[in-house]
Amino acid sequence: MPPLQKSRKNEWRKVTPYERAPLDIDPVAREVEKKMDILQIYKSSIEFDRILSAKKVSLRPEASFWYPYGTLSNFGHLNALLNGKNRLLLELASGGRAADIGGADGDLAFFLETLGLSVDLIDHGPTNFNGLQGVGLLKEALGSRVEISDVDLDAQFTLPRESYGLVFFLGILYHLKNPFYVLEALSRCAEFCLISTKITRFASDKQTRLAGVPVAYLLDEREANNDPTNFWVFSDAGFRRILKRTGWEIRDYMTVGNTINSDPASPEGDERAFCLVQSRRVAVERA
Repeated sequence: MPPLQKSRKNEWRKVTPYERAPLDIDPVAREVEKKMDILQIYKSSIEFDRILSAKKVSLRPEASFWYPYGTLSNFGHLNALLNGKNRLLLELASGGRAADIGGADGDLAFFLETLGLSVDLIDHGPTNFNGLQGVGLLKEALGSRVEISDVDLDAQFTLPRESYGLVFFLGILYHLKNPFYVLEALSRCAEFCLISTKITRFASDKQTRLAGVPVAYLLDEREANNDPTNFWVFSDAGFRRILKRTGWEIRDYMTVGNTINSDPASPEGDERAFCLVQSRRVAVERA
């Protein structure tokens, strides 16, 4: 529950997350927040989403300006995904440093900041829904310390920092031309990574079975959602194989959506994999 403070009318009210500077949180309070179960984090994200949605309307009332998909709803999936000690998600961010890659308008990054993490938001202006204008407006309005970096993951990129405890990489992999390169690069700088991506059991003809074969389907230019930035859709076996080959070990894994006869392109055939993975490379370096 948010803390209480007196208003000018001497009435007690709730303090919203950005009425306290995230980096000025009492060290004891930080340790308490690190012990939050993912279910508590999920519930908190629902309230923060309400606050942030109101803030967006106050800044730019036209809905067409903002990224149209709710990124904070991913915490519902993470609540179902994570097991055991992995449910203490914030403890995975060693050093308190996290990255949100493909962060859109920054909803997830700003929320993580209220939980005491220092966050880098990494996206690319030319492919961001509003050219990174939205996240910039929100950062200023919230007085946030989230660092925003414009990085093209389809180039030979460099991330803002050499190491992260936890990276959020949700819904981005199938938008990349070279997913192998990106996953391998992340495994060198992040200990843990939360990944979600499209997967498929059949090819687009809905007859050629891909499940069980370690492959990826290359979409045509506007084959899926009329979006030319969609590229590789892995089979379940293909996704697991590329994670292994790029230096990751799966800690938790699940699929959602059409888990019977999914295909790469149709809305009704949409299936997603969610996983928590740990870098074998970083784990060896820290051993």
